[in-house]
Amino acid sequence: SAALRDRVLANPLYLNITGRFVNSHDYIAMEQLHDLHASGRWDLVIIDTPPSRNALDLLDAPGRMREFFGSRLLKWLTVPYRSRLFTAASKPFYQIADRLLGTQFLQDIAEFFLNFETMYSGFVGRARAVERLMQDRRTSFVVVTTLEGAPLREAEFFCSELTARGLHLGGLVLNRVMPEAFTDPAVAAAARVLTDDPTRVATALATTGVAALADPVAVARVLRTVGTSFQQLAVVATREAELRAELSRVPEAMATVPTFAEDVHDVRSLARIGECLLGAPLPSARVRADAGAGEAEHRPR
Repeated sequence: SAALRDRVLANPLYLNITGRFVNSHDYIAMEQLHDLHASGRWDLVIIDTPPSRNALDLLDAPGRMREFFGSRLLKWLTVPYRSRLFTAASKPFYQIADRLLGTQFLQDIAEFFLNFETMYSGFVGRARAVERLMQDRRTSFVVVTTLEGAPLREAEFFCSELTARGLHLGGLVLNRVMPEAFTDPAVAAAARVLTDDPTRVATALATTGVAALADPVAVARVLRTVGTSFQQLAVVATREAELRAELSRVPEAMATVPTFAEDVHDVRSLARIGECLLGAPLPSARVRADAGAGEAEHRPR
């Protein structure tokens, strides 16, 4: 009711909690998920979470809120304000709490939670509904990571946590991986020519006119540097390929998105990422960008 709402919002303890209650936004996000799902208006709801350890706070929020409102401590704190008849065993607790915290503080606590009591069943009911939604097989988790050390460890940790919680790990997306050309034997052979005999390649370029005006020695030095750089990147690409093979055993599906030469800043770049995720060009894709309105959409039929 409006009167109950006003009493809760004006309570000093509520004002303190809203400013200090850690991870309260996680619970609010889960509340919004519940509302979106329960509305029946959407075919698909996507949550883009923070990095893995913070995402676990999001998943734990409904359970934490349910335990918080059902805790024995809250029941103890509100006993004397529910009834004048409370046990002698509890009196020492209130006497000490009153000396340490002050009578007004205890009254604020009691008033706050007594007002909340009428909403308790709603909080707990929605928290349980969200927990059931998270465990539903139609709910799928997709973990996105690069193959760099720290992000990959976080992703592996999150995947193991999802499995331990009985949640559905549907896919793993490996972002900014090395292009496959770095593991191509033919390309590697060309790189070896640049490092083993750059002078011969520089001379050949000069005779074709490609580098006719350049110093052959300088060209050879550049070619050797290019070949050496390629070989170093090929080592990284080979290690990434081994990691991809190991990781492919974890989820139901795995996709890779290579490192692009240009930034992803428009709809066509996003469509290219989509093609990488699908493993093939988007069928009958219709891409429209409305620059005037600042809007863009990508709708595969």
